Amino acid sequence: MHISEKVKQKIRDVRDYPKPGIVFKDITPVLADPSLFRDVVREMVAALKGQEIDAIAAVEARGFILGSVLAHELNCGLIPVRKAGKLPYRTRSQTYDLEYGTAAIEMHEDAFSKGSRVLVHDDLLATGGTAGATASLIQDLGGVVAGFSFLINLSFLPGEQNLTKRFGLKPQYLVSY
Repeated sequence: MHISEKVKQKIRDVRDYPKPGIVFKDITPVLADPSLFRDVVREMVAALKGQEIDAIAAVEARGFILGSVLAHELNCGLIPVRKAGKLPYRTRSQTYDLEYGTAAIEMHEDAFSKGSRVLVHDDLLATGGTAGATASLIQDLGGVVAGFSFLINLSFLPGEQNLTKRFGLKPQYLVSY
C-alpha cells in the first residue's frame, strides 16, 4: 500500500470543528504511529531533496511539527510563523482569509537574510490563505519563496490553484482529498 493511502487511513475526520460545516482533518493519529510518521518524513524529505532551501517557514501550530523535522533533515533554518501577538520580537504582520473567517499571522523581521530561499510548510492546504500570507511576508522581508509543502491538500478547495496562479509555484503534498 502506498504511503498516501496509509496516511489517509490514519487521518481522523472531526465533523463541525472548528465550526459547523467544517470537517477537520486530524493528523494526530499519524503522528502517534512512529513507523508511519518516519515514513511520512522520509517521503517529504525525498520530494524536497536537491532544492535550494535556506529555511522553512512553518505555520502555527501543526505546521511546526513536520516543519521542524523537515528543517532538521534538510539542514536548514526554521522560521516560526505565528498568530498575531505571539512572537516576542519585532514582527511583520499579514492578514488573510480562511475558508471559515479571517486571521493574521506574524513573522520576526529578522527571521532570515535578504535573498534567502524559504519554503512555506503547513499541515494542510485548503484555500491557500495562510500559505499565501506567509509567502507574502517572505517576499516583503526580501526573501524568495522556494516552494510550498503540505501533508494534506483539500483538492475540492482552490488552494493549489490560488498558490500556483499567485506565486507561480505548484505546491507539494503527500495526500489529497
